[in-house]
Amino acid sequence: MKAFATLLDTLVYTTSRNRKLALIAEYLRNAPDPDRGWALGALTGELDFPAVKSSTIRNLMKGRVDPVLWTLSRDFVGDTAETASLLWPSTDLENNDFLTLTQTVETLSSLTRVNAHKEMPKLLDRLDANGRFALIKLATGGMRIGVSARLAKTAFAKAFDVSLDDVEEYWHAIDPPYAELFQWAAEGGDPPDIEGRPRFRPFMLAHPLEDTRVDLSDYAAEWKWDGIRVQLCRVTDANGEAETRLYSRSGDDISATFPELLDVLPMDAVLDGELLVRGSTQGGEAGSDKQGGAASFNALQQRLGRKTVSKKMLAEAPAFVRLYDALLIESEDLREHGWEKRRGHLENLVERLPDSHFDLSAVVEARDFDHLAEIRETARDEAIEGLMLKRRDAPYIAGRKVGLWYKWKRDPLLIDCVLMYAQRGSGKRSSFYSDYTFGCWAGDPDQGAELLPVGKAYSGFTDAELKKLDRLVRQTTLNRFGPVREVERTLVFEVAFDSVHTSKRHKSGLAMRFPRIHRIRWDKPVHEADRIDALKALVPD
Repeated sequence: MKAFATLLDTLVYTTSRNRKLALIAEYLRNAPDPDRGWALGALTGELDFPAVKSSTIRNLMKGRVDPVLWTLSRDFVGDTAETASLLWPSTDLENNDFLTLTQTVETLSSLTRVNAHKEMPKLLDRLDANGRFALIKLATGGMRIGVSARLAKTAFAKAFDVSLDDVEEYWHAIDPPYAELFQWAAEGGDPPDIEGRPRFRPFMLAHPLEDTRVDLSDYAAEWKWDGIRVQLCRVTDANGEAETRLYSRSGDDISATFPELLDVLPMDAVLDGELLVRGSTQGGEAGSDKQGGAASFNALQQRLGRKTVSKKMLAEAPAFVRLYDALLIESEDLREHGWEKRRGHLENLVERLPDSHFDLSAVVEARDFDHLAEIRETARDEAIEGLMLKRRDAPYIAGRKVGLWYKWKRDPLLIDCVLMYAQRGSGKRSSFYSDYTFGCWAGDPDQGAELLPVGKAYSGFTDAELKKLDRLVRQTTLNRFGPVREVERTLVFEVAFDSVHTSKRHKSGLAMRFPRIHRIRWDKPVHEADRIDALKALVPD
């Protein structure tokens, strides 16, 4: 546990990507099995200990230190693990036996909601401040140390001089602590036997088009639909048993959230597409003809993240997949073929699939690039994110390769809002008020209209602007609500967002999709900010 804690502590204070790769690789080479496998699972977010939440740690702390001191300290530091690890009453560690990472994982796995509050203190008492920080990060699953799953996998490949593509291929078929993976990469054993196991294959990704122009004789265009990208995988094992799983963009298994898609694929295949829902015609959001029967993202959002789905929700917002690509069909791996050949296979496959659960993302026909730009201008009306441009001869390659796929998103919507509340960030922003809630006027501000919150953003500004905003928040605070500060209504943000929908999340009844700070309007009087009616006018029919 000490080596893992040291690794985390060093990573927190390391900004260089190459240095982080070297640190993780060195740990993986030197740590024993299965400790290094558990560490790799923790860094990639593959471990889950449901009995321990951030609230568990907060409740433990309030029982051991003054609750007011805890609240003030947590607010100032901005990170539960860091605050708790420093405030936890120290014990004499001289006579404590050594606690390994494997022992820690085994203990955390055995905890229940009933006994977690009794057993966690025993673990915390056996560790120093660095160890407590690592334990809490491990238990709650919120690493936030500047290490992505991709970077950790890259470090694994670097540590043992193996192909990252091979690591990605095996990764999702093997569970932590990845004994088969280490046996292959570190010990020179046979590659992991993953035949017959449903597994996620990393998506092929696109670069923003920006100022690039492409020749449509070399590239095909498709709409970029406003849902969530998924991969549907069906595999038949040696016993003839078929299993289907649905994966999100990050490789998370979301099968339980969309059970209606698990028994409709009639053959083994791995398919890439956009998950959408059909809106209810009974007072819900019906999908328009323009959208091919798909409801807005707001309707899909009602189903995301649910562990169980009611019959009512299945009936009112049934899911379907708008297919983009085919990676494998009936044991034939198509990824090395160009897009056009894969597209042909996909078009033939769709004819064999139930149209209640699948359809095909249409190719957008245009005379030339300028004509395509004109077509893109209609994307807003059709509730589409924009266009995808795919090189016709491009194989399906994991990750983002220059020149193969481009995303040409529609221009964002813009509206002027007033800063209302601020909250500290996390990680390296934990000392700054970097999360901002903003609102629009419910009427004429000169006639006493109130501001109603419409969104929250924490991106779109420079480090220099963040320092200036943080200073403004501290100097204009009106009220404190736990970690949140209410500020004087003195600053206007020009907010960019992709779309707006009705929502119960805010008092305004509206919620933005992907809001971000486009410009800080230091010069603009707050009474000139936009009104709720202007935002309501942008809600799709």
